[in-house]
Amino acid sequence: MDTTDTITADEKLRTALADGVDRWKPRVEALARDIHRFKELSFEEVRSAEAITALLAEAGFEVERGSGGLPTAFTASAGSGELTVALCVEYDALPGIGHACGHNLIAGASVAAALALQPYVDQLGITLKAIGTPAEEHGGGKALMLERGAFDGVGLALMVHPVQDGVTYNPAGTSAQAVGRYKAIFTGKAAHAAAAPHLGVNAADAAVLSQVAIGLLRQQIPSDHRVACYVAEAGHVTNIIPEKAVVEFECRAFTMPEFEALLERVRRCFEGAATATGTTLVFEDTEPLYEPLIQDNELAAHWTAAMDAFGKDTSPAAGLSGGSTDMGNISQVIPSLHPWLSIPGADVPIHSHAFAALADTPPAYGVMFEAGTALAWTVAAAATTPTQRQRFTHAAYRRRTLTQEGAS
Repeated sequence: MDTTDTITADEKLRTALADGVDRWKPRVEALARDIHRFKELSFEEVRSAEAITALLAEAGFEVERGSGGLPTAFTASAGSGELTVALCVEYDALPGIGHACGHNLIAGASVAAALALQPYVDQLGITLKAIGTPAEEHGGGKALMLERGAFDGVGLALMVHPVQDGVTYNPAGTSAQAVGRYKAIFTGKAAHAAAAPHLGVNAADAAVLSQVAIGLLRQQIPSDHRVACYVAEAGHVTNIIPEKAVVEFECRAFTMPEFEALLERVRRCFEGAATATGTTLVFEDTEPLYEPLIQDNELAAHWTAAMDAFGKDTSPAAGLSGGSTDMGNISQVIPSLHPWLSIPGADVPIHSHAFAALADTPPAYGVMFEAGTALAWTVAAAATTPTQRQRFTHAAYRRRTLTQEGAS
């Protein structure tokens, strides 16, 4: 094949995909604004899921609702090619502060890319899936959907995530931490706090001691490890020695061995507090484990080239600390891309009221559409590069096969 013709064909496809994003801009921006306004919490994203699936169905996607047994999840499919591509769509908000993580922008970027790619699925030889993944903030929607087969057959998975201004658009070498969330439940013995305090066993004291121990532990852990906790329950009235106390906590680290070692040290803090106070202690998992994020280097290179075309900062990144995503679980078994989308003028951290406000502004929607175009270009480049296409096709996730092999 003549090289000039190949380049011209690639350029024509990129132009067509960019034009496709442009055509859908009014509808997708309205969708993203609606999601921002709905600000529905994890597993409660009823209106958001309905709005997204209605638009995708209108565009010709075949929509399956309730994917993975989650009522607010969905899978919208187009095409029947050998290579299956998943664009992950997030749309849950945070309690009290709404879309302070910009999931309305994540949804908009993935939906824009899906709408632009849909007319070209046969040309690209792909099966395109826009997979609605609820409960990223709390609940691990992707982890649950992965376990239940919603990603079976997927060869590559992509999404973006907004962050504050000044973060490079080059995702190579970046990651996100593993995070596990738990409850430590102390049980003591109730007694009258004035008449017979010596007959009580104070569970609230155990909760306090555990937090002191964890606070001291933080001096001796690596700087990129994180432990957060709060007392969820520790008595209800002052004249009863608290019989029960609950501390909710989470641990984060960039590798699973580091995470497991950190979790063990934190558990010892709780166990020591229980021993010191004479309480009993039980641990409970509160959410699925979020695993570390792995960026696929070839997908990252396509994305970075696209962002270069938009004049973005694509300088090498040293990595990101202090965050986690259930996209990590996907990336452990499927080649994945999860680049960071720097919002112009956002000089405030995510998970703040100020960032929630910025996620519903023209600059935010501007980069959302650039991200949608870049996602579409990345998919097209991966699908039309023979060696990469072969790798991603062979990488298709086969959960059932793995499960059967593990049981044999």
